Amino acid sequence: MKPIPHSSCSNKTSKFCINFFGPALVLLLLTFISPVNSSTEQERHSLLQFLTGLSQDGGLAASWQNSTDCCTWEGIICGEDGAVTELLLALRGLQGCISSSLSELTSLSRLNLSYNLLSGELPSELIFSSIVVLDVSFNRLDGELQELNSSSPDRPLQVLNISSNLSPSFSVLDLSYNQFSGSMPPGIGKCSSLRMLRVGQNNIIGTLPDDLFRATSLEYSPFLTTTCKE
Repeated sequence: MKPIPHSSCSNKTSKFCINFFGPALVLLLLTFISPVNSSTEQERHSLLQFLTGLSQDGGLAASWQNSTDCCTWEGIICGEDGAVTELLLALRGLQGCISSSLSELTSLSRLNLSYNLLSGELPSELIFSSIVVLDVSFNRLDGELQELNSSSPDRPLQVLNISSNLSPSFSVLDLSYNQFSGSMPPGIGKCSSLRMLRVGQNNIIGTLPDDLFRATSLEYSPFLTTTCKE
């Protein structure tokens, strides 16, 4: 007697097995080859809201409205899961206001809008979002900035660069207990309402900018009574 070939399906049912597992195998393969780094509809909506608030977009509209996948748009970097992680739009000639809709990008860790012509206030929602590095320097921003508490566990923000804007209304600037290094940049003394400046427990070196000594409203700064590291 000839041995019966081992098979998980009998001859009568082999055709059924092939037909049954065929579509499942195709679906499994499609799952693996489908692109994963595509942004969500919510992220696309948030970015387009930001675009709507600009009076001059530096040509972004042509790129941002050319595809439904914002991971392919100019200035945008996405992670492996398709979520927007970086928005880099420095030196783009952008004009208008910064929309708070960018805070809805829950995986955004770096936002660079420096060297543009953006005006209005910096939305406080951005400071208390997922952003770790926020650079809006060299714009035309003004208005009040919400008080920042460095001990807040709900804010991952580590770097905030708002230098060279139109924001002279600061009364208290506390940058102590960080890891800032280098020398103090000029321009802080031009903040006419600055009363208190704290930058202790950092790695700041060099001499103090001259305009700091001409800050007429400055009441307290440990730098004026101590010496920086040489």
